[in-house]
Amino acid sequence: MDYQAEYQKKRTTAAEAVKVVQSGDWVDYGWCTNHPVALDRALAARKDELTDVNVRGGVTMWMPEICKADDAGEHFTWNAWHMSGVDRKIAAKGMGYFCPMRYSELPRFYRENVTVDVAMIQVSPMDEHGNFNYGLAASHLSDMLSVAKHIIVEVNQNMPWVNGLTGSEINIMDVDKIVEGDNPPVAELGAGGPPSEVDQAVAELIVPAIPNGACLQLGIGGMPNAVGMMIAQSDLRDLGVHTEMYVDAFVDIARAGKITGARKNLDKGRQVYAFAAGTKKLYEYVNRNPHVQAAPVDYTNDVRVLSQLDNFISINNAIDLDLFGQVNAESAGLKHISGTGGQLDFVMGAYLSNGGKSFICMSSTVAGKDGTLKSRIIPTLANGSIVTDPRSTIQYLVTEYGMVDLKGTATWQRAEKIISVAHPDFRDELIAQAEQMKIWKRSNKR
Repeated sequence: MDYQAEYQKKRTTAAEAVKVVQSGDWVDYGWCTNHPVALDRALAARKDELTDVNVRGGVTMWMPEICKADDAGEHFTWNAWHMSGVDRKIAAKGMGYFCPMRYSELPRFYRENVTVDVAMIQVSPMDEHGNFNYGLAASHLSDMLSVAKHIIVEVNQNMPWVNGLTGSEINIMDVDKIVEGDNPPVAELGAGGPPSEVDQAVAELIVPAIPNGACLQLGIGGMPNAVGMMIAQSDLRDLGVHTEMYVDAFVDIARAGKITGARKNLDKGRQVYAFAAGTKKLYEYVNRNPHVQAAPVDYTNDVRVLSQLDNFISINNAIDLDLFGQVNAESAGLKHISGTGGQLDFVMGAYLSNGGKSFICMSSTVAGKDGTLKSRIIPTLANGSIVTDPRSTIQYLVTEYGMVDLKGTATWQRAEKIISVAHPDFRDELIAQAEQMKIWKRSNKR
């Protein structure tokens, strides 16, 4: 096979490529850093020719061109598998919606439930074997492309080439059109500022509970990142990585010599993840690095896989939590913020792991717009708030005031434990609420 000849035969312009999109089609942009740029711009230019085009994406890093026009919603509908700040802005325009899911199920959705008329994603340049690498995300892309009626790849010279466990590349024979884009820098996700005092206090409680040889999963946000920074500075050794999202903190831990993967039961010596997003430091680290491997999310997040990894440590954030132990990591009442993602899978998988531990970490309070403090531990979740982790699944809850294990507790016991790590200014009020809710015993500690 003359791959270069095939390449030239399929190479075209973005404007020409997007002519395949018709009104009423379902168009898939892929995931996060794989969202197209030149193709998106060309599709936006066709706005007035099209109606009722549904577009899917997730963890959106920049505002798509198709969503910018004032009347964009009359032509395009944005459907997000996981909401970022950009996705929330699209929803606020009245043209964006959330698709509920456990992230581990997404590849199966494509195999069994959804239609893809046109798929268009950014990829790395073709290699000598005729393969385009998905770069920073394996996620669900192979299953998505396997059912797409039309596949357009947008080549970006700056997209890292990442080793894959499986499902990390597509051959030119399976591609319909090739567009050479403008080679923009890969979108960066800021690592955030230095840890706050609260972040530091939470990290200081979690890190001593992590054993040597543990396998790590870190969620998105300041607190997991603070834990990662502290791990990098700790005496821990022989750590492994098996995570949904690969973030800058893992690079810091690896460069500190803490990650070897030597004790992993699966994929020994390899850091395995579904997708990566961070700063240029991360992108340079994962590029052709034999120690990291992207894998489909129905492998990285599968509870059955996680249970085989000894000493699996899962560290995730929450927005708020109630006195029953229900965790909301997705919304502020009816206002949608993110998504279930893999949190529930990792909470359950860590507990099933031999020696595994699951941590839900959060600050005890949040400041309102007027500067007043509000407790993030509340009697019951607000109307419309999403239960990301049912009360039956949570293990360790950590705030700056302590760490408690909620497994094996009756409602009155867990109410007492949860209140013990709430901000002191709110404890009496929470106790009064617990008494009204009949989950507080007279003999409970006050």
